[in-house]
Amino acid sequence: MSGQNIIGVDIGTTGCRAVIYRPDGTTIGSRSIEYPLYTPQAAWAEQDPEEILQGVLEVVGGAIAEAKLAPEEIAGLCFSSVMHSVIPVDEHGNALDRMQTWADSRAQDYIEKVKASPDASTIYFKTGCPIHPMYPLFKIIWFKNERPDIFSRTAKFIGIKEYICHRLFGKYFVDESIASATALYNIHTRTWDEDLLAMIGITADRLSEVLPTTHTERSLKPEIAQKLGLASDTAIVLGASDGVLSTLGSGAINPGQVTAMIGTSGAVRMITNKPQADEKQRTWCYNLAGDTWVLGGALSNGGVAFRWARDKFATTEQRVAANLGLDTYDILGRYAEQKPAGCEGLIMLPLFSGERAPYYNANARGVLFGLNLNHGKRHLVRATLEGIIYRMYSIFKSLEEVAGEVNEIRVGGSFTRSKVWVQIMADVFGRVIHVPGEPEGSAFGAAVLGMYALGMISDLKEVEKFITIKEIYYPNEENREIYQRLFGIYERVYWNLQSEFEEIAEIQRTWKK
Repeated sequence: MSGQNIIGVDIGTTGCRAVIYRPDGTTIGSRSIEYPLYTPQAAWAEQDPEEILQGVLEVVGGAIAEAKLAPEEIAGLCFSSVMHSVIPVDEHGNALDRMQTWADSRAQDYIEKVKASPDASTIYFKTGCPIHPMYPLFKIIWFKNERPDIFSRTAKFIGIKEYICHRLFGKYFVDESIASATALYNIHTRTWDEDLLAMIGITADRLSEVLPTTHTERSLKPEIAQKLGLASDTAIVLGASDGVLSTLGSGAINPGQVTAMIGTSGAVRMITNKPQADEKQRTWCYNLAGDTWVLGGALSNGGVAFRWARDKFATTEQRVAANLGLDTYDILGRYAEQKPAGCEGLIMLPLFSGERAPYYNANARGVLFGLNLNHGKRHLVRATLEGIIYRMYSIFKSLEEVAGEVNEIRVGGSFTRSKVWVQIMADVFGRVIHVPGEPEGSAFGAAVLGMYALGMISDLKEVEKFITIKEIYYPNEENREIYQRLFGIYERVYWNLQSEFEEIAEIQRTWKK
C-alpha cells in the first residue's frame, strides 16, 4: 500500500458525495451530486439505481481529479450508504423495478396485519428492528402480494450498496450493518433468520452473503476502475450504513455520548458493545463493526420538512437568494430568529411522510395546531424547525430510558449550518450541544472505518484524535420552560389524532387523481 489517502463515499437519499482525506483526517478533495426521488403515488418513494450508480462513479472520479491524485496515491475507498432500500433483480443483475427507498411506506397494510399477530414482538426482539414499512422484510411482502410476477422472477432482493458492488465486482454481498437494518437478520445468531425468511416465502440464496463491515475487495472491474481513476487492485472496503457511520464520524464513540443528526431525515444514536432491545420496541439496533453496535431511533421528517416549507412558502425568497448569491435557507433562518421561542403558540407536527421512532406510525400526517390570524410565514418557518426538534427530543428521551444517562450530545448533518436551529435543540433538550468541526459525518465515518480496515489505525476510538469541537450551544432556561409546556401539548395532539391519522392516510392512499 504505497498511498495513504482514503476516500469516504456517502450514498445518501437525495445525493451522494465523495471526500478524500489525508491520514491526519484533513480533506484534500470532494465532489457531490444530487439525483431525483420519484413519488408517483402517495406513500411511494422510489429511485432509479442506475442514476445512483452513475452519481457514485462521477463523484469519486471528480474528487480524485480535484485532489490531483494518481491511483497509486490512494490507499483505499470505503462506502457509507442509506439503509432499508430494496431492488428486485433478475439472474443477470438487471433491476426489475425501481428501488423502494426507506421513505417508501406502501407496505403499510401488511404492517397492520403483522402488528395484530404474535409475530410482531418476535420480529423485533430477533432483529432489533421495530415494525415499520421502511424495512425490507415488509417491502418483500408487498412484492409477493402486489407484484407476484416480479416476485417470482426476482433472483435476489438487494439494496443500493449491493447493486453498486455487484456492478463494481460482479459479486453479491452485503455488510452486516446494512443487513442488520432489514428486519431479516438475527442480531443474536448473526445470520439471516430462517423463520423470518420462511414467513415471507424466500430462502437465503435470494439475499446477499453477509460480510463484516471491514471486508475488503481488491478486484475492481477494469472499465470501472478507469472511470473512477483508481487502480483495479485498489482496496475497496465494504463499509456500513450512513447512520452508524455518522455516529463514528462525530467522534461519539464512548458510553454516554449521543449523536443527534438532521439531514433529509434525522436520528439520535448511541454506541453500545452488544445488541440491545427496548422492552417498549421504540429503538433499533444496527451493527457498526465487529462487536460494536449502534442503538437509536430515526425520524422520517427532518430537513425534508424544512425543504417543504421553503418550496411551498418561499418562492420569492428563492428568487431573491438566486439574484444575490445567497442561500434561501439562510434567509429562512433569519425569519425564524425574528420570532420568539414557541412561535406565540403555533405548533407543527411535521409528519409529512408518516413517522418512525419512537412510535412507528406510517399513517401519521402533518398538523399545524394553534394557528391564528396573528401567525404568518415567519411563524411557520420557526414552527417547522421547532416541530422537527420536538420529534428528535421524543427519540432522545426514549433512548436515555433504554441506554442510560447521556453525558454529551454531539450534532451533525446539514442543520448544523443554522445557528438558530441548533439553539432550538439546546433549548428543547435542556442540554449543552457540541458541534464537531468535521462537517461530513457519514463520509468521514466511512473514511475512518476504511482506515481501521486497512490497518492505518488500530482502534475505532482513534477517531477522537481527528475531531475538534468548533461550537458549543448552551440552553436558555426561559426558552426551555416554554418548550417543555409546548412539548406536552405536542405529544397530546399526536396521541389524540390516532384514528384520524389512520383514516386520512387511507383516503390519501386511495385518492383518485
